[in-house]
Amino acid sequence: MAWDEWEQLKADALQRQQNSTRMQVNQADGGGGFGGPGRPGSYGDLKVSNGGLTKIGKAAFELYNQLWDKARVSVPSSDSAAADLSKQGFALGAGLKHVSNRWEKQLASLMDACAHISNHMRVTKKLHGDDEDYIQRQMSSIAVLDAGFDERVGVPGRKNSIYGEPSKKKEE
Repeated sequence: MAWDEWEQLKADALQRQQNSTRMQVNQADGGGGFGGPGRPGSYGDLKVSNGGLTKIGKAAFELYNQLWDKARVSVPSSDSAAADLSKQGFALGAGLKHVSNRWEKQLASLMDACAHISNHMRVTKKLHGDDEDYIQRQMSSIAVLDAGFDERVGVPGRKNSIYGEPSKKKEE
């Protein structure tokens, strides 16, 4: 009986799904927003300045140092208080030790995250700086090479007359 009832419920749900008016969005309108597959240029470019990366990395590094200096201070005193309470027979000692252990684990996790962010910003800044330098070197070498061709024949910056005028194609 239960199985028949389950099958009936599934059939009813399928019927409701087929009869209802539903909207399905495969992509948004191309009016400045998401353009769908095949239009990668419509997403825009990610622009981050080295100054921005430096500020983020510096803030993460400073937070790491503050956590190291200030947040760890309570751990040794909490551990000694927990041991002292436990020696005196108080159940609170075990609870305080548990809280101290959790604090230490959470603090270590937060400090690791800060170090990761700081290091990532430093590496990202260096990599993108190297990319920028490479692109500038490549572009400047092309400009120098192009200028060299222009200087041999004709006025610099103009097309070389040695190649003649461009041929006009006949329209058929």
